[in-house]
Amino acid sequence: MWFKEKQGASVDVVNVGGPETEPTLRKALAIGADSAIRVNTAAKDGFQVAKELAKVVKDGGYDLVIAGRESIDYNGAMVPGMLAELTDANFVTNCISLDLEGTNATAIREIDGGKETVTTSLPLVIGGQKGLVEESDLRIPNMRGIMMARKKPLTVLEPATAETETTSIKFEKPAPKGAVTLVDPGNLDELVNLLHNEAKVI
Repeated sequence: MWFKEKQGASVDVVNVGGPETEPTLRKALAIGADSAIRVNTAAKDGFQVAKELAKVVKDGGYDLVIAGRESIDYNGAMVPGMLAELTDANFVTNCISLDLEGTNATAIREIDGGKETVTTSLPLVIGGQKGLVEESDLRIPNMRGIMMARKKPLTVLEPATAETETTSIKFEKPAPKGAVTLVDPGNLDELVNLLHNEAKVI
């Protein structure tokens, strides 16, 4: 929305998913996005999602794609990077700040032990994370925005490919934690005995 208000950018929101994802797209329209696109297929793996998004990006001629660093369902952290490769765009991940001036971009990304400032050019794919938008700048839909969102286009596209690169073999929850044994703070001998004979850590 910053780029729309400051630079006259057009903002589209895109996702890969079924009809159940449309309320999220409508919410984005309600806070100011111009149009929405839903690729009508379940998100099976990161490669499939990146391929579908790449087709939308190429067909739309987008200069800037802002994606999450990773999804909350699969935590793959791979879609933005693959999308950049498939669209021949520059790529910055772990991005917490972004400024544009013409076709040049300055981004700040988190790295181990600090922050790195990088410069690059459009077209660009950003893997954003917490901090890219300050909490004080977050927007919620108001009634006017919600009413206007109903008139904005939400295009449903059929998938370009069913190709996937991963197969789910097994899913299991972590093993339940064992029982906890409480030891009186003054009973050091009992603690040592339990650590040595039961836990086998000393």
